[in-house]
Amino acid sequence: MLNDFYRGMRYLFVGFSLFKRRGLRRFVALPLAVNVLVFGTLIWFGADWFAAQLEAYLPDFLDIAVLRYLLWILFGGAMLLIAFYTFVLLANFIASPFNGLLAERVELALTGNKPPSSGRVLAVFGTILEAFLSELRKLLYLVAWMVPFALLLLVPGINLIAVPCWFVLSCWLLALEYVDYPAGNHAILFKELRQRLRSRRALALGFGAATVTATMIPVLNLFVMPAAVAGATALWVDQLSGTKAPPRRAAGS
Repeated sequence: MLNDFYRGMRYLFVGFSLFKRRGLRRFVALPLAVNVLVFGTLIWFGADWFAAQLEAYLPDFLDIAVLRYLLWILFGGAMLLIAFYTFVLLANFIASPFNGLLAERVELALTGNKPPSSGRVLAVFGTILEAFLSELRKLLYLVAWMVPFALLLLVPGINLIAVPCWFVLSCWLLALEYVDYPAGNHAILFKELRQRLRSRRALALGFGAATVTATMIPVLNLFVMPAAVAGATALWVDQLSGTKAPPRRAAGS
């Protein structure tokens, strides 16, 4: 299990390395632009709003530089959490059609073959609708798990256990989120994808753990979405597709 966990973690780095592949950069650019736009806009407005709150509500006798720095540190920590639970979901929802296209091109680069559903990319409106519906299904699944865990965080004592459980849940959800793109290009339903990932749970959690951690790192988190899509596609090709990947293409082995 530990080998699978570390192997899964390495696939995120495989995703970053795939940025250098000829012909992939333009497909990376679209989801990357969406990520930068969403993160940049929301952080900008969030910081502007927080600065206004400090000016309006911070008492004069507490208006000292050290306190302001501490409050900004707390704000930064809160923004990291908000970034994971809202910005990531929003960015993935907006970029879902581009992520499916990126997964298709990464698979073509790795195997030399296009996935069976690649032709539908030409039907732009159908692809966008299908991608958004897929994101909605994933969002409902995510909410079904997040709500009870969020309630546990409010219970004293139990919340100490809930925090690490929340991290594990986040790893699982992000693995589902990103592996769904290459799986969807093979017409794999979300239910079947969950079954495949359960059969390789340590592998999925390793990939999710690396992705969650990278998402929490400022600046790096701007590049995580396309890297995670590319890495999840490599993981799909090598470990989950049910077909043996060419030895020279295998990653994370």
